[in-house]
Amino acid sequence: MKLPFPLPWRPATSGRKTVPEQKATGALLALSTDARAHWTGRSYAALAREGFMKNPVAHRSVRLIAEAAASVSWLLYEGDREIGDHPLLALMRRPNGRMAGPDFFEALHGHLLLSGNAYVEPLSIGGELREMHLLRPDRVAIVEGRDGWPEAYEYRVGGLVRRFAADVDGLTLLHLKLFHPLDDHLGFPPLAAAQVALDLHNASASWNKALLDNSARPSGALVYQPKEGGNLSPDQYERLRQELDEGYSGPMRAGRPLLLEGGLDWKSMGLSPKDMDFVEARHGAARDIALAFGVPPMLLGIPGDNTYANYQEANRAFYRLTVLPLLARTASALSLWFAGAYGDGLRLEPDLDTIAGLAAERDQLWTRVGAADFLTDAEKRQAVGY
Repeated sequence: MKLPFPLPWRPATSGRKTVPEQKATGALLALSTDARAHWTGRSYAALAREGFMKNPVAHRSVRLIAEAAASVSWLLYEGDREIGDHPLLALMRRPNGRMAGPDFFEALHGHLLLSGNAYVEPLSIGGELREMHLLRPDRVAIVEGRDGWPEAYEYRVGGLVRRFAADVDGLTLLHLKLFHPLDDHLGFPPLAAAQVALDLHNASASWNKALLDNSARPSGALVYQPKEGGNLSPDQYERLRQELDEGYSGPMRAGRPLLLEGGLDWKSMGLSPKDMDFVEARHGAARDIALAFGVPPMLLGIPGDNTYANYQEANRAFYRLTVLPLLARTASALSLWFAGAYGDGLRLEPDLDTIAGLAAERDQLWTRVGAADFLTDAEKRQAVGY
């Protein structure tokens, strides 16, 4: 049976036509690199480390969405009546003793964007909900029951394991997740969809840094072609290598020309950034990362593909298409979850009047409603949300 891959104890040319060996006419010094692509893992730790902590585009995209969503105030309704003072509103303003409301919701939305999942632990005293705490997504494991549905959640920190039942009377662990087409229980992080673009952007930055550190040693080979034939002696080889390391490496020696002697000739073997379209590939990767998060490239300072007429239009699209759907998802999940502590009938909604990015739309609405003479004052108030 012929295997599609070579066995480690067989020669690499087994089963293949051999090419006649050609003798080299001179000594060759070259640098060999691994041609295989290396991809970042899709775990929460890998995406957080390679994306949020190392990539400026992913970092700014996550912060832009999380901070924008966390800055929106919350309104509480019971039916159509707005409630101005309620323990739930106080809890939203101060979820726990260590975090204020904006800090809590910034971290919650950050977990959703980097992991696709967010977990909120309730703290009740005497049957009353007092605090909410966030659990790091990579420390939570879902325990499936016999029917395939979640039976419990396990939170592991070091050797300590805490277990939360998934279906109990009252409040239990809240699990928020984004849509995942292939997983029944976990969400899919947006950054994972841009994994190739993320690695390309990070690799281009590493390549650029390496070029600065080692710019005087370009990709190529030194070929020794003496007139009388022969090879470099061990001493000559070592001296040449040492001169390359000490005299032509590092940013301080960038651009220094090579001084060749004794039959040495330089043969370029690499592609220039222009040949690789380096800059455009880097900008394209940045746009793909921003696209995965739903952030207009104009807001991140990425050139190209700026289809919006101005910054204000891009900012309005960012809120309408990215921030508001995320807030609606969070408000719906929290409203259903709080029913176990405060009863049914309460509904959380974001206060859109406090969003500066939608001020232009709000002004247009007020102008149209104010000019409608066929509406009463009460109807006009209702039309603008009061």
